[in-house]
Amino acid sequence: MKILVVGSGGREHAIIKALKKNPKAEVIYALPGNGGIAADAVCVDIGAKDIEGIARFAKDNGIDYAVVAPDDPLVLGAVDALEREGVPCFGPRANAAIIEGSKAFAKQLMKKYGIPTARYETFEEESAAEEYIDSLPEGNIVVKADGLALGKGVIIAESRAEAKAAVRSMMLDGKFGASGSRVVIEEFLTGPEVSVLSFTDGETVVPMVSSMDHKRALDGDKGLNTGGMGVIAPNPYYTEDIARECMERIFLPTVRAMRAEGRIFRGCLYFGLMLTPDGPKVIEYNCRFGDPETQAVLPLLESDLLDIMLACTEGRLKETEVRFSDKASCCLVKASSGYPEKYATGFPITVKGTLDAELYIAGAKLVDGKLLTSGGRVLGVTAVADTLKEAVDAAYRESGKVTFEGEFFRKDIGARALAAKRS
Repeated sequence: MKILVVGSGGREHAIIKALKKNPKAEVIYALPGNGGIAADAVCVDIGAKDIEGIARFAKDNGIDYAVVAPDDPLVLGAVDALEREGVPCFGPRANAAIIEGSKAFAKQLMKKYGIPTARYETFEEESAAEEYIDSLPEGNIVVKADGLALGKGVIIAESRAEAKAAVRSMMLDGKFGASGSRVVIEEFLTGPEVSVLSFTDGETVVPMVSSMDHKRALDGDKGLNTGGMGVIAPNPYYTEDIARECMERIFLPTVRAMRAEGRIFRGCLYFGLMLTPDGPKVIEYNCRFGDPETQAVLPLLESDLLDIMLACTEGRLKETEVRFSDKASCCLVKASSGYPEKYATGFPITVKGTLDAELYIAGAKLVDGKLLTSGGRVLGVTAVADTLKEAVDAAYRESGKVTFEGEFFRKDIGARALAAKRS
């Protein structure tokens, strides 16, 4: 099979490495890929949002199967365009990808079908949003840009004044472009956060191993929101009882709701959950694999990824084996100093010795055969071990072998999870 993977980050590198294990994968193209992905796939300089270019390449090169990984091309209709060229895909069509493309749509869906989530209101006028904020009690308030914002369109304000400033930055200053022209303001939920990626063919839902992301840039969950600084899996807060409750009250109802709305979702549906005192509630949906959750979850997959993806596309997931290891994993992200704001790039990435872990490249380019940094989040190192502590220790130990000038990383990935296991 000739396989095409759309995207250019660590998530795509993890997907490609997993797809390569299937002997049917004769050649894998990455559009556009990156300097590290080039070691595992043929990189083609076509941007992930160039929908016409992607579809044309697939047609001209006889692509047998495509995996559209990032949110932007999914929302823009990459799967629809590829299917028009006769290329089957893993990923939802645009009318289903809206579950991430519009937070207002997602909240309305949950309200209509009784799926537990935070109380909220949606606004298209800044003055009305501020008036609503004045009606709320002083304390934490969540302000979300309606559209896609590279995973950074959510601001947790600690006061009404901060919430108003967040609204103004989105609606008046255009901080997130058109994505912030409409905002969702919702109550602040408390409890442990859990990420659950799931395979679905539109009817059957098969959750993957749960995980815990670390979004803030600095230790102790301080600093600015990022795309994710590290992940552990499984998440110790996500018990078997909670998993059953989520399947009955959230996972299946969501897929059925989308089907009822004429928006059949096939692909990877990501559930961002908060385990509140009132039970699990949905914080957000993503219409694709999370980044960097994928880099921690896929190394635990024992079944074949390509076979599972094909089953999702063809409506055969119910009869397809999806098996995960009972081990633990930790993905540690190394970023460029200054991320998620301004940062310098162009520094060589060096690997000393043999790496006893998976290395996923997120932001790097090849220049004269050398791998140079080219992004904010540069790479992730994932270790798998029998216990979570062993996986965390190994990830930090092995990541020390992969270095570049100006690197920074959190020193406490997995600390909260390990504390939970001890208690």
